[in-house]
Amino acid sequence: MRFPTPLVPARLVRRYNRFLADAVLDDGREITAHCPNPGSMMGLKDPGLRIWLEPNDDPKRKLKWGWRVVELPGGHYSGIDTAVPNRVVKEALNARAIPELAAYSTVRSEVPYRTRSRVDFLLSGSGLSDAYVEVKNVHLRRDGDWAEFPDSVTTRGAKHLGDLAAMAENGHRAVMLYLVQRTDCARLKMAADLDPGYATAFEAAAKAGVEMLCYGTQVTPEEVTLAKRLPVAL
Repeated sequence: MRFPTPLVPARLVRRYNRFLADAVLDDGREITAHCPNPGSMMGLKDPGLRIWLEPNDDPKRKLKWGWRVVELPGGHYSGIDTAVPNRVVKEALNARAIPELAAYSTVRSEVPYRTRSRVDFLLSGSGLSDAYVEVKNVHLRRDGDWAEFPDSVTTRGAKHLGDLAAMAENGHRAVMLYLVQRTDCARLKMAADLDPGYATAFEAAAKAGVEMLCYGTQVTPEEVTLAKRLPVAL
């Protein structure tokens, strides 16, 4: 997934009110950007971080900048836009670039299922059981090369696991796909100390037959693309 508009570097001043961030552009201008991330963004919102913003000239938008990427030590990057993983995964599914799901020929997005739920992707193919695929954005790193999920309490995320578990118990294929949107991680585990309820739901879903997949990404100020599969601690 390429960013449609070239990103512009800046220095983060502060992230506040969940969806707003102040930054200083390289030319000295102070601006307020939209922060498309409702999570805690632990480790990615420290003042002084070099970040990358997407400008827009849409007259309908109040804010003319959107925060997309954080620059990390060692030449690494992290994407912060929680809408990006679904776009990356959709491109990969359509290109049949995810080996575990490459046999499916039809990809549908945001399909209603269960009780007041929508699955991110419903995959179908001739002679195959439909696959219900939920995607989660991951960008927390606290311990070595471990990525962790979630970075704050997510009752909605636990519900998604419960929905997938119910589908698996009823004989359907159910997949939770974690997309690590940063380039300095090599494996994934659940952050049970931050959200014990989600960790419990994760364990229950795995026992019910939900497939737990994790993929890394290549993140740059130009694009975010699918990288290799990463192991998940079950």
